Amino acid sequence: MENMTREIDVAIVSAFIDGDEGGNPAGVVLNADALSHEDKLSIAQQVGLSETAFVSASDISEFTLDFYTPARQIAHCGHATIATFSYLSQQGLVGTGLGFTGRSSKQTVDGPREIIIQKGQAYMEQTAPRYESVADDEAAILSSLGLTADQLIASPTLVNTGNSFILVGVDSESTLAAIQPNQDQISIISDKYDLIGFYVFTTETKVDGRDAGTRMFAPRYGIDEEAATGMAAGPLACFLRDRLHLPKETFVIEQGNLMAEPSSSVITVNLMVEGDAIVSLMAGGGGKFTRQATATLS
Repeated sequence: MENMTREIDVAIVSAFIDGDEGGNPAGVVLNADALSHEDKLSIAQQVGLSETAFVSASDISEFTLDFYTPARQIAHCGHATIATFSYLSQQGLVGTGLGFTGRSSKQTVDGPREIIIQKGQAYMEQTAPRYESVADDEAAILSSLGLTADQLIASPTLVNTGNSFILVGVDSESTLAAIQPNQDQISIISDKYDLIGFYVFTTETKVDGRDAGTRMFAPRYGIDEEAATGMAAGPLACFLRDRLHLPKETFVIEQGNLMAEPSSSVITVNLMVEGDAIVSLMAGGGGKFTRQATATLS
């Protein structure tokens, strides 16, 4: 008997675009209800991007989203969420149809999250920040990035608003650009703290009026460097307010400019603050469909 194969359509959508360019590409697979875990992992590996989102039905939200890197499933992915809901909006598949502005929602492996659609842009809910000291491993963290303590503007800190990242603040864009990460060391530390990766930032930016420029390294998930990371920009905005005492509720984060192959990305984070406490946040931006791809399952 001949082997039966299936072709799966994958939309490639760049999220967090800067104007009409750049951004971070993600795969988006619609109508994924019949796909198994093994199917999804195979598709993500064939697509070869840092994350692919799989959209299926939900009993508690408008959609269920499952996220896969080429190496494994992850609980949340910011840029793949923005890519998905921007694409759904542009296809007229979210809310009341084409041109919809309002609220939607996604169900993930650890619960539902709210989504806001505004003029074709998508914003995703993240939780209140949780901070954890990583002082015992500061020397190892700095070594993995080739940094010295006198180049820091704040001690490395683990921050979680849905996923865990270690944030490292450095003194200038030139310091940030010069980092040559030791991916093996970063992966070891990421395993210890159950991280997505390291989010390294400076308050120097290429565009006036923005709040931070960043680089993100996540070798534990098969990502040497990523062009935009919405689930890391949320923790960074919280850190800028709570630990660097920037008295704002909206932050604009640059990413991707300093990669070997630059892809300029912009992430906007709106904090919801009650009293002095951040209780939740919405992180988002624009998405742009770039091409259609196909994966094959046997």
